[in-house]
Amino acid sequence: MNSNDRRIRIALVVARADNGVIGVAGKLPWHISTDLQYFKRVTVGKPVIMGRKTFDSIGRPLPRRTNIVVTRDAAWSAPGVVTAHDLATAFALAYEDAHRTGADEIAVIGGAEIFQQTLPRAERIYLTEVHRAYDGDAVWDVALPEGWLESARDRHAPDTPDGPAFSFVVWDKTRE
Repeated sequence: MNSNDRRIRIALVVARADNGVIGVAGKLPWHISTDLQYFKRVTVGKPVIMGRKTFDSIGRPLPRRTNIVVTRDAAWSAPGVVTAHDLATAFALAYEDAHRTGADEIAVIGGAEIFQQTLPRAERIYLTEVHRAYDGDAVWDVALPEGWLESARDRHAPDTPDGPAFSFVVWDKTRE
């Protein structure tokens, strides 16, 4: 990383149930329209890094974002995405894109393995806390290490009568 990269923050964008579930069978186990709008607001205009399974669950490139998909499969490709075969390459491509477009953040949008590998490099987390437990096969139940500070919290009532309450929480890594 060179000195010009320091102005570009790495941010994780995660929606997680109270029990750490982030997905089931390649989908979100809930539908919260307000969260989808929030996700769009915090990622549009930024390069987004995701694993192949996350891309498959979305089913298409996200508009107005450079979509960088990390996959170990050298033969995999999809129209409208940039492929990287490891995280180092994904970040090099994302920094290049952010410098070119003027974006101040790189958004890492999943899945669990990508989040886990990226957490040590992240400086911000946009976390949607879904206030309900769900069954699922993708879990990111991580307690943040020391050095993180909750800098914003916005609690919401359910979008629908049977939906869960949720909160948008921003965590920032403190400077040492």
